[in-house]
Amino acid sequence: MRVVTMCLAVACLAAALAARGPAGSSPAEGAAPAGTVRVGLDVDAGTGDPRFALDSTAYRVGELVYDGLVYLDAREAPQPALAVSWDNPAPTTWVFHLRRGVTFHDGQPFTADDVVYTFQTILDPASKAPYRNLYTPIARIEKVDAYTVRMTTTAPYAPLLSYLNIGIVPRHVGEKADGSLASHPVGTGPFRFVSWDRGSKITLAANAAYWGGSPKVAGVVLAIVPDNSARAAAVEAGDLDLVHSPLSPQDIARLRKANGLVVTKMTGLGITYLNINTSVWPLSDVKVRRALAMLTDRQAIAADIYQGMDTAATSVLTPALWAYTPSVRQPAYNPARARALLEEDGFTLRNGVYEKEGKPLAIQLWTHSEDPNRVQTVEFLQNAWQRYGLSVKVQTSEWPTFSSAVYASKHQVALLGWLNIVDPDRLLYNQFTTSGGQNWEKYSNPTVDALLERGRTTLDRTARARIYREVAQILANDQPYDVLLYQGYVVVHGAQLRGFVPNPSGSLKTLDAVTLGR
Repeated sequence: MRVVTMCLAVACLAAALAARGPAGSSPAEGAAPAGTVRVGLDVDAGTGDPRFALDSTAYRVGELVYDGLVYLDAREAPQPALAVSWDNPAPTTWVFHLRRGVTFHDGQPFTADDVVYTFQTILDPASKAPYRNLYTPIARIEKVDAYTVRMTTTAPYAPLLSYLNIGIVPRHVGEKADGSLASHPVGTGPFRFVSWDRGSKITLAANAAYWGGSPKVAGVVLAIVPDNSARAAAVEAGDLDLVHSPLSPQDIARLRKANGLVVTKMTGLGITYLNINTSVWPLSDVKVRRALAMLTDRQAIAADIYQGMDTAATSVLTPALWAYTPSVRQPAYNPARARALLEEDGFTLRNGVYEKEGKPLAIQLWTHSEDPNRVQTVEFLQNAWQRYGLSVKVQTSEWPTFSSAVYASKHQVALLGWLNIVDPDRLLYNQFTTSGGQNWEKYSNPTVDALLERGRTTLDRTARARIYREVAQILANDQPYDVLLYQGYVVVHGAQLRGFVPNPSGSLKTLDAVTLGR
C-alpha cells in the first residue's frame, strides 16, 4: 500500500508541475514558466503572514516573499536587509537606518511606518502573535523620519538582532479588516506571491523590481508532498529540483548514489523531542516524567530509525549552540531505575500495568502522519514503554489536526521538532517561561523564569552560557521535554540548480541567487 501511495503521489506531482505551457504564459494562469524552481516540502503553510507563522513552510514562504530588517547568514550572523545599518548608542537604544527606494509587491513604497506597524502589531497582546515574547523587551518603537526607526528596550537585550529577520508587512494592507495577508502575502522580498492551491502548491514569481536585483529564475513553486519517500522519488525523477529534511535515511542513501543529484548533509539547528503536558495526570508527576526518560532508548532511535542521520540527544542544549556543555545531561536510558522510581512513587504493577490509587499509568503518544520516521519513533516508544508496565495509545494525525491540538495543549505526549535555533533564548524563553507563547507543555518554574529573563539582559556571552546551562540542568531534572535527537540537515537538489547555499536552519533564502540549467 505504501509503494502504491508513493507512486500515486509522484504521478500527481509530475502532472501538476509538468503543465508549464508556452514560455510566455503567465504564472497567474496556473502554469509554471520555464526556469521555475520546484521545491518539495512536507506540510502546507498555516499562514502567509510572517507575524503569525508557526510551521516551517510558513517560515519558508516568509523568507522568500518578505524581507526583515536583517537576514541571518549561514553562520546565523545578522546582515543588512531592509535596514542598511544600525547604531546602538546606549545599552537600551537601537537606531535602524532603512533602505530607500524599496517597494512592496503592490507598488507601494516601504517606509518606517511599515516597520513600526509590524512590531507594534506583534507586541499587541490582542493579536496573539505566537512569537510575541521574543519582542516584549521592546518597550517602544518609533519613527524618527521616513527612513529611520528607533527601538528602546526595557533593558539590554542580547539576542535582539537575531530576531529582526521577521518579515516586515505593509501597513496599508495589514490594516485592512479582511486579514488578506494570511492568504495573499505582500512583501518586499525577491519573490512575489502568485497563487496558493491549499494542500498542493504555493506559486511565487520573481520580483523584477527587487532592491537586491531580480532573481535569475522565473519563480519558485513550493509543492506540498507529505510523504518523505515521494519527495525523494520526485527529485530523483527530475519532477522536483530541491528537497530537504525531513527525509528518510534509506532514501538519502539511495539518492547519494544517483546521477545528477547533489546531496549535502550538515548538523542542523533543530531538535526532535517529546513535549510532555505537565498539567495533566500522570504527567504532572515529575517522577513519572523522569521514568519515561529512563525508558527511552535514544541511541536505538538514532541508530535504528534515523540510521545516524540524527544523533542521540543528551540535553535540551544542542551542540550547535555556544552555550552547549556535555556536563548537562537528562536522565539516561535505565529501565530498572525507571521501574524502581515508579514504585517509590506509589505505583504498583497489576496485570502487567502500573497503577496508582486505582488509576492505570496510561499515556497517549501523538505525532503527525506526514513523517514516517516520527511515526516509527512513537511506535517504537509504545512497544518499549508497554514492555515495562505502561498502557500506551499511539495516535497519528495529519499536521493541521495534530499541530492545532498541541498548540492548544490538548495532548499528553507529543513528538515533534523545533527548528531555527539561532540563540539559546530562541530555544528556551518562549518554550519554558510560564507565560511563553510556545509553552504548550504548561511548564512553570519561577527559578527558570528568572534565569531566562536574566539571560536576555546579560550581554557577556560567557555569563549567558552559564545561565543557560543552569536552566538546561533544571529542565533535565524536571523533564517537561524529553529531547530525543539533535537533528541533522540534508538537502538534495538536481545538479542543474546552481548557486544554492544550504543553511543549517533549513532556510531557502539563497534561492534568490540560483540559476537553473534545465
